[in-house]
Amino acid sequence: MKDNTLVKETIKHAVFRLEENNSKIGSCLEWLSEDEIWERPNEASNSMGNLVLHLCGNLTQYLLSSLGKVEDKRDREAEFSASKTMDKQALIDKLDTTVSQCTDLLQSLDQNSLESKYTVQGYHYSGIGNVIHAVEHFSYHAGQIAFWTKILRRKDLGFYAGMDLNKKNEV
Repeated sequence: MKDNTLVKETIKHAVFRLEENNSKIGSCLEWLSEDEIWERPNEASNSMGNLVLHLCGNLTQYLLSSLGKVEDKRDREAEFSASKTMDKQALIDKLDTTVSQCTDLLQSLDQNSLESKYTVQGYHYSGIGNVIHAVEHFSYHAGQIAFWTKILRRKDLGFYAGMDLNKKNEV
């Protein structure tokens, strides 16, 4: 039997990052009005509402559909063309549900699932490749949403309040 310590650590940290960033996105959406959530800063950019729909689509395609073997019904274009199609709470609920389904799935995976190959959007990745992509993609857009929220609210969002981020690494 293979040692699954690395599998457990990988899954633990993937779940942590998805939940951490989901919380940040939820906080941002709570601080914003419906109009701000669906506002596009320019024609080349997406609204935060579009980004939430996009994150749900990406997580579903890269994790639930591939690793979870759920039919891929993603309509990527609809994620970006939507405009005020969901209210704030519906967006938060959709993201919470998608992240919860993904974290449940991740916690059920074994080494074979992570080593197996999957084809998503024409790319051929191992399960671990899909997990890494999904987490980094989620984090990337969470940062965009946080940045835009800071601009609109003109204040620090307090995500690291009470934490000393200047501590040096212990050797």
